[in-house]
Amino acid sequence: MRRNNQPGRRTRRPYNVMVAILMTASIGVAAQGPPGGRGAQPPRTPRAAAPVDFTGYWVSVVTEDWRWRMVTPARGDFAGVPLNAAARKIGQAWDPAKDEAEGNQCKAYGAAGIMRVPGRLRITWQDDTTLKIETDQGIQTRLLHFGGKPEPGTKPSWQGYSSANWEGPQRGSGPPDFTPIALNPREGTRGRSLEVVTTNLRAGYLRKNGVPYSENTIVREYFDLSNERDGDTWFVVTTIVEDPTNLTQPFVTSTNFKKQPDASRFAPTPCSVR
Repeated sequence: MRRNNQPGRRTRRPYNVMVAILMTASIGVAAQGPPGGRGAQPPRTPRAAAPVDFTGYWVSVVTEDWRWRMVTPARGDFAGVPLNAAARKIGQAWDPAKDEAEGNQCKAYGAAGIMRVPGRLRITWQDDTTLKIETDQGIQTRLLHFGGKPEPGTKPSWQGYSSANWEGPQRGSGPPDFTPIALNPREGTRGRSLEVVTTNLRAGYLRKNGVPYSENTIVREYFDLSNERDGDTWFVVTTIVEDPTNLTQPFVTSTNFKKQPDASRFAPTPCSVR
């Protein structure tokens, strides 16, 4: 009984408990930072946080699908596009003269097909949250919005509304599993950098010869930039077009662009149906 009532035994436990409480409170205050968050750094803008730089002038390098990209395919040449029967019927009725008469020369220059049109790009930042892609062929402007959403009631347009976000470098698994291995550029030093999803599209063509896509289309794009040993800079965009109205499965392509030193060959040219 005497040992349990020693003075040291009575005072040490409350003292230890008090020290622990004070230490816990101090840690909590430190974790919260200065009052009012005065010492906290504001989040970086998408422009400041960009893991790679896509700005500059680029030229498309046609390494595949020459016969459908470099010339206007013949009516009914739908090879490689997973069209359903109704869409094939629409494509067979393609009439370039009618498109011209109706002022629809840009139907093959919408977001679902514009990156496949051989030509040059100018990429700049419109502001800290909007990356702008301008094409010389068709004189189209795409705005990639980091954050935000389209205003209610916005009419569908050729370029629709594109939502973008950065992704950290990775030797990644690539976009969704249905992408063929041959089209997946994410190998070696390449890593997914930019992901874009485009909606609110006006119906248009996947190819100039009337291969249709509808207003229900969703376009998913994955941009990958790489710096080669010879000093050249390239990016590859993997494009996945999903259209439940006209396609039996997603239509997947990959398109290569090489960086150019200046704007000397950037030549704005109006849309053409032929």
